[in-house]
Amino acid sequence: MLQNPTGKKRLGLALILSMLGILAPLNIDMYLPAFPAIANELDAHVSLVQLSLTACLIGLAAGQIVVGPFSDAVGRRKPLIISVILFALSSVLCAVAPNIEMLIAARFIQGFTASGGVVLSRAVVSDVFTGRELTKFFALLMVINAVAPMAAPIAGGGILALPFAGWETIFYFLGLLGVIMVVVVIFRLPETLPPEDRMPSSIGHSIRTMGSLFKERPFIGYALVVGLVHGGSFAYVAGTPFVYQEIYGVSPQTFSVLFGINGIAMIIGSFIIGKFGGIVSEHRLLQGAVVVAFTATLVLLVMTIIEGPLASLVTSIFIYMIAIGMIFTSSFTLAMKGQGHRAGSASAVVGMLPLVIGSIVSPLVGINETSAVPMGAILFGTSVLGMLAFFGLTGHKQKIALNKK
Repeated sequence: MLQNPTGKKRLGLALILSMLGILAPLNIDMYLPAFPAIANELDAHVSLVQLSLTACLIGLAAGQIVVGPFSDAVGRRKPLIISVILFALSSVLCAVAPNIEMLIAARFIQGFTASGGVVLSRAVVSDVFTGRELTKFFALLMVINAVAPMAAPIAGGGILALPFAGWETIFYFLGLLGVIMVVVVIFRLPETLPPEDRMPSSIGHSIRTMGSLFKERPFIGYALVVGLVHGGSFAYVAGTPFVYQEIYGVSPQTFSVLFGINGIAMIIGSFIIGKFGGIVSEHRLLQGAVVVAFTATLVLLVMTIIEGPLASLVTSIFIYMIAIGMIFTSSFTLAMKGQGHRAGSASAVVGMLPLVIGSIVSPLVGINETSAVPMGAILFGTSVLGMLAFFGLTGHKQKIALNKK
């Protein structure tokens, strides 16, 4: 069993878990430059194309709720291998979809199966690391994972630029990546949850475990912060392909670059948590991040209302994504501390909420195809709600600690 590995073992584990973790951002972001092409070739309305993203997000959320508790009972390795195999098959199903309805259905399956890599990579981190090492390793993981949102749309745009490729090629590529990941997991990733630490396998027990998590005020507070703020960011994911390309007239390749640089912003945010987490409390860093997210989205909303220049939108979103990197890293480590054998279930809840909220807000940005205001309003609204969740719920834990002193 791995326990606080160092050196090459630590780096190797980080690379493997990062490969699993990037299934979600690749699944979400890589086909974004193809939105207009999909709409044209499948003769589909903009909102239906965006609904394919919603279906993926719902699948990712639902899959985590199933796979996370299941892994607490049977271990991490078996459900991980099965889910990644099914991800590869469902990616091919997306590629051969003859109409938008089939693509939407296939995207749900693809999201459901991709959830295994996401939720179980985080559960493995919680199995292997504790305390300050958990924070440091997850921050490292987030820095590596943040490259995916930066590279995915650029890779997708590059594929579309090839003379022989269409939007289907993107999904064939994801299927090939799934096959590679299956091989890596089989030969390089051992089981991290010993049999004596596993929970009873029953639906009733899984429901009770989930219920107990939702009763913990600090836990649900941190989960809501990342759920609302990070979930709201999917409005930008769904909105910018049309806002940048249709309203501001940029090319798919330019869009890919503008979208991809936000991966750098997430890297900066995760780096801040990893670097200063031992100097400044993670709770305090999270507080600063939610305030930054609020401020950046307020500026963004104003710019969309007055139809400001593209640079103002890009800059506001970049700062917002720095806050997202900080919020995602610090919220996860704060929520996962002390979860022990419930790590799979806790990881599922933390990972589910952003996707549920993202699936709700994604179609809303298409209400007005000629304006960026819906996107700005959603990002601002979710940031406000996330800030309220932080100050209303997570401070409870801090007050208890101060009273004990």
